[in-house]
Amino acid sequence: MAASDVIKTSLERNWGMVDRAVDGLDDAMLGRLIDGQVNSISWLLWHMTRVVDVFIQTRLQGKPQLWSQDGWCEKCGLSEDPETTGQGWSAEQVAAWKVPSRVVLLGYFEATKTEARKYLDGLSDADLNATRIVPPATEPRSVSEMLGILVFDNVTHGGQIAFLRGYFEGRGWFVP
Repeated sequence: MAASDVIKTSLERNWGMVDRAVDGLDDAMLGRLIDGQVNSISWLLWHMTRVVDVFIQTRLQGKPQLWSQDGWCEKCGLSEDPETTGQGWSAEQVAAWKVPSRVVLLGYFEATKTEARKYLDGLSDADLNATRIVPPATEPRSVSEMLGILVFDNVTHGGQIAFLRGYFEGRGWFVP
């Protein structure tokens, strides 16, 4: 098995879990907050999608992000700034965020997954070992290291989404 297959398998399993976790949830449930300290499913899905877009498009391929290129920033009512990912947002910023519709969130998620799959399908082991300096890092990192960060971020937030689905809807929603 190629090393890139491990990365793809990890992301696909996580994305499948997220797809099942959001299945059947309406806009209100997706945007629901437990309290002022916990992110909503919508925010988590948007953030993890932004991270995939930033890493795959800009940091690894040097391409424009789908965020601005395909107008997802306007559809989400946010800045075109390519670093707008929600990282570092305060609880007040998250609570004040106008949640995009389910259609917009899932459309962006699907578009970003499609582009990530295309990129990952073309990676060789040599590509994974290549190093480069990719802002905001100041030291060289391998492509595999950057993809490891991406997988970690996605699995973390995917798990949070799955937890919230169970918290709101009860046990039994997840059927592998």
